[in-house]
Amino acid sequence: MPQRTLSSTAVLPLPAPGTATRPSVRTPGVSLEGIGDVVDAGRRSGYAHLGERRLPTVGRLAAAARGAAAALGVNTLWPARRGHWQPAPRAARRHAGGRLRVAAVALEPNSFVSGPAPRSARPHGMEVLYLVSGRAHLITSAPDGQMRSASELAADRVRVMGAAGGPGQGGHFLVNTGDEVAMVVRVTA
Repeated sequence: MPQRTLSSTAVLPLPAPGTATRPSVRTPGVSLEGIGDVVDAGRRSGYAHLGERRLPTVGRLAAAARGAAAALGVNTLWPARRGHWQPAPRAARRHAGGRLRVAAVALEPNSFVSGPAPRSARPHGMEVLYLVSGRAHLITSAPDGQMRSASELAADRVRVMGAAGGPGQGGHFLVNTGDEVAMVVRVTA
């Protein structure tokens, strides 16, 4: 049985006697016309699922939370009403652009506040927490009220929140575990 071999190199014919010994090499012209990704870069797609979504990034939320916390570092800007989430003062909200919402809560020692209610209208909503001062823990509970986890909010660290518990899913609670008033900023997209 004869053996077949595949060769990846092309054999050039020998030049005729009396002609140049160097074969002429033609290079095809380079064109981007056949490369759709390069030609269509930056253009809108006709497919809805490929359209861009203008959702804020976690970095934007974290920067807004840090800016709001820096503005709330002055005690005179703290909310007078304690134990309830309320819109942050205007000086703190200036650091959040676009549709970001900034809320703040001041918690007395040994007090707590529940997390946000779930919003089904915003399925892609995100949320971060930032501890301005004091000491606080974030508690996650099961639907029956049993504690699932407890984690301390660290100073100078942003805590990215998962989906808040809906009906039958439990929820998040913020507890002041220190001896002084705790101030926490929440930025929501």
